[in-house]
Amino acid sequence: MSGDVLKERPALFLGSRLKRLAERMQGDVVGLASEAGLEIQPSQYSLLATLDRYGAGTIGELTQAMQLSQPAITRMAAKLADMGLVTIDRLRKDQRHKTVSLTEAGQRALDRSKRLVWPGVEAAVEELLEGLQGAFLAQIDEIEARLAEKPLGARARAHIGGGLRIHEFSDALAPLFRSINAQWIEAMYSMEPTDRDVLDHPRERIIDKGGDILFVEADGLGVVGACALQKTGDGQYELTKMGVLEAARGRKVGEFLLRAMLARARRKGARRLYLLSNRKSAAAIHLYEKLGFRHDEDIMREFGARYARCDVAMLYPRG
Repeated sequence: MSGDVLKERPALFLGSRLKRLAERMQGDVVGLASEAGLEIQPSQYSLLATLDRYGAGTIGELTQAMQLSQPAITRMAAKLADMGLVTIDRLRKDQRHKTVSLTEAGQRALDRSKRLVWPGVEAAVEELLEGLQGAFLAQIDEIEARLAEKPLGARARAHIGGGLRIHEFSDALAPLFRSINAQWIEAMYSMEPTDRDVLDHPRERIIDKGGDILFVEADGLGVVGACALQKTGDGQYELTKMGVLEAARGRKVGEFLLRAMLARARRKGARRLYLLSNRKSAAAIHLYEKLGFRHDEDIMREFGARYARCDVAMLYPRG
């Protein structure tokens, strides 16, 4: 049987078309999770991620936070409880006040997912959607065509490939944050007071103030890259202190790291994301431009004085 009625009547069957697209993408995520030794379904990740970010919550609170039906949340929580990833307790005798919490096994599974599954999927979806233009229904046609050419799983594996893995900030990794960045700063410029303050106190200056720091590990080389997201206002962040060791150049570590950090900024609800640089960092500026940053004079006027070496200011477009 030839033809595709969902594409022939796109407005009439929009819901079915989106469901088909979701099932196709989620099927690839199932494969990626399985390769990482995880049995979590893509639809279950949203509940686990909500508990991870906001802490334990009642079924009612989770329903409101996730904007899904109460029966759907109840079924999802029950399945995760059977898997040992969450516990379900009652605060009171009232059945409506069942509280869902991550177990230690659930937290370990989520941490493993953050390292081995999520960065690749987020980078793959960013790649898939890059440069889409036109009407919404035409964009769906293009997304399906791109997936037919190269499935989401293959795209994700390409980003995960090369033996690259993302690590969250820890105090044990703090010295590497300094040494990785000191290498490129001292090779190309000179260390400024602002540099020393942030590199010597990453937890106090970045993490504790609502920012984030990510690291990249490469097979056979250890941790070779780092990047920070420094909160500078309500919904406003500076992408800063992004460095890759010379030994790892040519493995697309910078792009892998930058895509992971852009995804992190979106999860934090960043409404304004900017960076400050120098024209001597031509390769880095080319990468920023490739992933969507645009030169911005307003950012230069507002923040450029932070570094004596700054002669480039860029803004990441919203939406």
